[in-house]
Amino acid sequence: MGADGGPDREAAGRPGDGEGEAESGARVFRCTDYSLPGTSLALALWLGGIHFNVVLVLASLFLLSRRAAALVVAFQLLFMFLPVNDRSEWGRSIARFICRHAMGYFPISLHVEDYKAFDPSRAYVFGYEPHSVLPIGLSALADLVGFLPLTKIKVLASSAVFYTPFLRQIWTWLGLIPATRKNFYYYLGAGYSCIVVPGGIREMLHMDRDSEVAFVKSRKGFVKIAMQSGCPLVPVFCFGQSCAYKWWRPGGKLFVNIARAVKFTPIIFWGRYGTPFPFPGPMHVVVGKPIDIKKNPQPTIDEINEVHEQFIVALQELFEKYKTKAGCPGLHLRIL
Repeated sequence: MGADGGPDREAAGRPGDGEGEAESGARVFRCTDYSLPGTSLALALWLGGIHFNVVLVLASLFLLSRRAAALVVAFQLLFMFLPVNDRSEWGRSIARFICRHAMGYFPISLHVEDYKAFDPSRAYVFGYEPHSVLPIGLSALADLVGFLPLTKIKVLASSAVFYTPFLRQIWTWLGLIPATRKNFYYYLGAGYSCIVVPGGIREMLHMDRDSEVAFVKSRKGFVKIAMQSGCPLVPVFCFGQSCAYKWWRPGGKLFVNIARAVKFTPIIFWGRYGTPFPFPGPMHVVVGKPIDIKKNPQPTIDEINEVHEQFIVALQELFEKYKTKAGCPGLHLRIL
């Protein structure tokens, strides 16, 4: 993985190379590591947890004896509540393996508009869109990957993830934390940059197959926290992520109410050959220039709205600027 002089070109190398800086500060990083056994294992560990749990539940209900089913359920419950050490050397080794081998499958490229603008001593709030079925492109921003000059990064994710056996262990080691205000404030205060997906699960209710959607007009909490913490706000958009899975979603108000209640959108999705493995296809994650924010412990509604509008405009401009370069000239972004 490596970098070159601008967003129109790509260079290959290994994590953390970061060679070839242009005067403009723009850089491109591209994942190239791929091997069939290594990449397959990395993808299974990273993205197979949901389907694995579904298989276990179905087997317990229809195939196994009562005793065997009880053992399977007990096994799942153990992994659901077993404490996870996010700094475990063993766990972080697994996370490094995933970061090294999984992203080259697509591959994922990271375009940073102004690499020089990121100060390793500061914390940033990254607003990442779209959510899609799974926001897997944000893996390019992880501290273990080493593309960005930031060594402390956390991803705020739906709390439902952390009640999912096996998935919660892997994703915690990858740097994910429950998306709560308390966590947001704490980690920014501790010097961690935080990645949020403003649209979240609600955005999944508005997905379609002909356009991209960013459910951000009513999502202002992340802007307020960035202002209170004095952390620059960074727009990020991922092209190609929405093609990683095929999906089916029920309709009706009942489904919407269930999704809101469980903080998770229970859609049916599948990848290559009907497996959890996503369909391979290039992804381009574009990181915009940081929006500098003056620390304001008590921002007014008008002040929050002003910064929020700056973020939306920057996100739209980022989308329009890069959609042709990402191979999607006719793609439309709906801001809801």
